[in-house]
Amino acid sequence: MQDTCIKFFHQSTCDQVVSADKMMLQARGPVWHRKQPKLDILPKGLTGLATAASWSYRKSDGWVYGHGTFCMVACRNRILGAFKWMRNSAHEAKRMWLETGKLKGLITTVLMDSKADDQALFFQMQRQRRILLLTTPRKGTDNSPARKRMIKGLTPRKNKRLDKQRSCTVEPLQGVVKDIVDLETCWMRGNANNRWLFAAMGVVVQMHQYQAWQEGRSTWAIKQEVLGR
Repeated sequence: MQDTCIKFFHQSTCDQVVSADKMMLQARGPVWHRKQPKLDILPKGLTGLATAASWSYRKSDGWVYGHGTFCMVACRNRILGAFKWMRNSAHEAKRMWLETGKLKGLITTVLMDSKADDQALFFQMQRQRRILLLTTPRKGTDNSPARKRMIKGLTPRKNKRLDKQRSCTVEPLQGVVKDIVDLETCWMRGNANNRWLFAAMGVVVQMHQYQAWQEGRSTWAIKQEVLGR
């Protein structure tokens, strides 16, 4: 359903630039110490543990034990594309590669943070998807001809302007979704449960955003419509 919605949206609006990111959400119940899952150690008396959750780290959040959501936003109209469960410890750039395969021919550019700074992925996106991956290259890594070609492709003024859209699209829209559905902590335990729940949340937000866009209203001020109040 979500894939059909986002394809229709890009076809009808010609919004060809998307911004993508992963959001980390704390699991319900207690946390499982990072060393214990690797050793399959389940402490006695630790009840209500979400054993399917995993650890991941981000500078802004620190270490989080829980689940992740993969989020993709159409930049010009600021409408949610994908909002799907992903393993918290999984890499968002790899998930982006899978999701953009469904949008080949509909988008031209993907914006991601430095987690997507991958030379092989950059050129693979261009060769196989005809999509430009704009990301923030790590400092001090321009030490090969291929790497220098990649960085040169990221630095034109036009691309720098595009990259700034990430901070005003996918990052704040993730916060909007969290606020609308009160998603500070995962509602459920288990990968399958959270997979269908996040997908349902994403479709509901997509539908109301698209309606607001058609009516010329803010695509972000939709909380009352989503909640039916």
